[in-house]
Amino acid sequence: MREVFERTERAARSDAAVLVEGESGSGKELVARAVHHFSLRCSRPWVDVSCAALPESLIESELFGHEKGAFSGAEAAKPGLFEAAHTGTLFLDEVGELDPRLQVKLLRVLDGAGYYRLGSTRKIFVDVRIVAASNRDLLAGIESGQFRGDLYHRLGQICIRVPALRERPEDVLPLALFYLRRGNPEMRLSADAVRALTEYHWPGNVRQLRNVILKTIVFSTHPLVELADLPAEVTGRTCRVEPPPAAAGSRIDCVERKLIMNTLASTGGHQQRAARMLGISRRTLARKLKVYRLESSSKACAT
Repeated sequence: MREVFERTERAARSDAAVLVEGESGSGKELVARAVHHFSLRCSRPWVDVSCAALPESLIESELFGHEKGAFSGAEAAKPGLFEAAHTGTLFLDEVGELDPRLQVKLLRVLDGAGYYRLGSTRKIFVDVRIVAASNRDLLAGIESGQFRGDLYHRLGQICIRVPALRERPEDVLPLALFYLRRGNPEMRLSADAVRALTEYHWPGNVRQLRNVILKTIVFSTHPLVELADLPAEVTGRTCRVEPPPAAAGSRIDCVERKLIMNTLASTGGHQQRAARMLGISRRTLARKLKVYRLESSSKACAT
């Protein structure tokens, strides 16, 4: 990981395209954000998009924009993400999911050829640094014909591989303590819990570790986390005795609300950043905050 940090800082000082590779949940987006943070573009826009989250019918419009009437439902002109990221950084997550036609268009843009919004005849040129990420083996995709080799080499002017968590077991305990203290600073790990966490193989990588600690915080009834408090996925147990449904539900709601409000406070009220830290969508966070406000209003009316 020290090599990853050093390579990330060195890559940031250049304006080369960066390709971050690694398994899902290993921290590729954090590396991508670090590239932007340490670059000369750090004060300029950071725009990110998941190429796997958008349907093929929308991804081209999202990236390159469209004019009014370009397709059914295009009631107004809309600039694309390339324009939104002008002079800054555009992060293309899961870039291996792009279909071949879009790969060709993306390659032309990266080569400085410019592009057209959908339905437009005016060519647009942007100054954007591309940072891409993929959990797929893109070299294997090239061999199978699913990914263009020329695009791979254009995106990967600098390649940074983020190792899986099982490849760096010495990171498990510091990460676990970090998430534990952020969720509940009063909680500690017993020796047996530490042993179980460090010996587990973590197929879901850092994202899975974060979620395991969150579950532990929710269900633990005392400040010292014992082996029995860890989820069965880590300890290998086939069953687990949970609190009664009503008590469990109320406790989960209480801890979840406290965790959300503390995280929101730590970000200065920035909901997008808080949602990312919590591992939930911005929409989910907004919905929960709305419920909390309604609950507070109801209690105020009752009194």
